[in-house]
Amino acid sequence: MPKESGMAWTTCSVDASDTSVEVLKNDVTSLTISTPRAEQDVTGLDKSGHERLLLLADVSIGLTGVFNDDAGASHAAFGDCATTSVLRTVTLTISGQNLATAAPPEMFIMDYSLSRGADGSFTWTVPMLNGDGATVAWA
Repeated sequence: MPKESGMAWTTCSVDASDTSVEVLKNDVTSLTISTPRAEQDVTGLDKSGHERLLLLADVSIGLTGVFNDDAGASHAAFGDCATTSVLRTVTLTISGQNLATAAPPEMFIMDYSLSRGADGSFTWTVPMLNGDGATVAWA
């Protein structure tokens, strides 16, 4: 496959707390995806370099976007995160690649931070963490 830009995502959606799917790709202006692994240092006294074991896998996703309070938009999906503790299905697709487990990842929304800039912009950030214990991969 040739090199590609990060433009024109096919899907970027997060379930609202009532499990209605909110399609957000028009509101999202940037995102980060991290799939770290924990590690355990098991270096014995007989080694001169580190010896490690890979442990649990994790995933975190951070979305940034422009405030939109229309029905089916970002505020509808994230506005109640301070009062709900439900897992949200996250669907990300670009160039035919899906971030997935056996199903899309189930994430907890950790914050819905709104910011009004000095220039008048009104944006939000949403960090999400893995909540169902499944590992993810691009497929």
